[in-house]
Amino acid sequence: MFAGTASASDKGNMAQLSEDVRASLRFFAFYLANGTLDMELLDGVDYKPALMEFGSTLEMVFTIYTNVLEVDETGRVINDGDAQIRAAQWIRHYCDPSYVVDPPFQPWETELAGP
Repeated sequence: MFAGTASASDKGNMAQLSEDVRASLRFFAFYLANGTLDMELLDGVDYKPALMEFGSTLEMVFTIYTNVLEVDETGRVINDGDAQIRAAQWIRHYCDPSYVVDPPFQPWETELAGP
């Protein structure tokens, strides 16, 4: 077993992202990679090369998405669309600096988690 992994019997004692959160993350990654993330806001913006050029760009997209994402007490995602829009706004501004993000990003939206 690799360090940091758990056996099936250990999983019962570990907290896990809800199925709804995992599905939201999966669809967000799919739309992002497929070029269909908020098609209205990103229409005509070829953002995929910009995201892949430097890892920190893609890292910020996921940071904003997960910082904005809200989950209720049962683990159900309650604002997936809002989280996607905020991430799309950041992408649009990154690719087109003349685009004005409204409302402007708050520090908590762009704060990186972890060490």
